[in-house]
Amino acid sequence: MLYEYQTIEKPVENILLKEKGSKFIGFAFPVQDETELKETLEKVRTEHPKATHHCYAFRLGLKGELYRANDDGEPSGSAGLPIYNQLLANELTNILLVVVRYYGGTKLGVSGLVKAYKESAKVTLEEAEIITKELETKIEITFNFNQQNVIFTLLSKFDAKVLNFDAEQNAVILARIKTKYTDDIVDSIHNIQHTNCIIIN
Repeated sequence: MLYEYQTIEKPVENILLKEKGSKFIGFAFPVQDETELKETLEKVRTEHPKATHHCYAFRLGLKGELYRANDDGEPSGSAGLPIYNQLLANELTNILLVVVRYYGGTKLGVSGLVKAYKESAKVTLEEAEIITKELETKIEITFNFNQQNVIFTLLSKFDAKVLNFDAEQNAVILARIKTKYTDDIVDSIHNIQHTNCIIIN
């Protein structure tokens, strides 16, 4: 099973490409879900209200199973698909790639558009730092306060990040762990008396 994916470290914005008077401006954003994706797209549209087209492609999910390519009024297949193909070529997911076009008065034709959108998407991604991210899962562990040393030792063994520690008699820890360790850590905790572990997401 896959536990990691490639995406970009941080947003890349305003990468300019000129072609026969038209301006193509590239943007790339790491996104986690559809809500973030829609907000980010809206932000670009708001920043460029006078642009002729806001074409984009995105991939979400571990294998990029949720995806879309949008031509935003350009001839079918001339904008969204060339942008999307750059995401595939770089094996990226959880990413939104937008190319904003300001029409310059000279028609480029379908092949010219394909070339310009592909090139714009390509140079935008060349400016991005591509990183490998590991999938993470949140867990909640409940245990007796006097067992905290055992629990913390176990968490540290699996490189877990403690997000919250409620130190009552019945203590509760919220932690983030690498998904690939989930089964091991849950099994280990269930083997300790008076403890419980649930997966949050």
